[in-house]
Amino acid sequence: QLQLVESGGGLVQPGGSLRLSCAASGFTVDYYAIGWFRQAPGKEREGISCISSSGGSTNYADSVKGRFTISRNNAKTTVYLQMNSLKPEDTAVYYCAATGRNCPRVVVTTRFNYWGQGTQVTVSS
Repeated sequence: QLQLVESGGGLVQPGGSLRLSCAASGFTVDYYAIGWFRQAPGKEREGISCISSSGGSTNYADSVKGRFTISRNNAKTTVYLQMNSLKPEDTAVYYCAATGRNCPRVVVTTRFNYWGQGTQVTVSS
């Protein structure tokens, strides 16, 4: 059974850092591109980053470019999202998702088939 589990969320002060992990099981993650999304209360789910199956290609939403870094370790079947210089507006539930296709140029929910349950990130002083 294909499963994605996010971890690493929590409470952090503005300017701080967190690293989220997305652990995959039940499938060969090497064949899938992985995306990260977030959803703040009352807002639509926003695609923020994607990494290709090989890890050789990444893309980012403008809102996180230069602050967040996506990476993957296929041997450990895990994808990471390093988040630096966090801002209060980064507060949201963060989700990872998998697609058997390439990363879309714009990271949208409709291109991803498998989803984790999410992890809460709160940026507040």
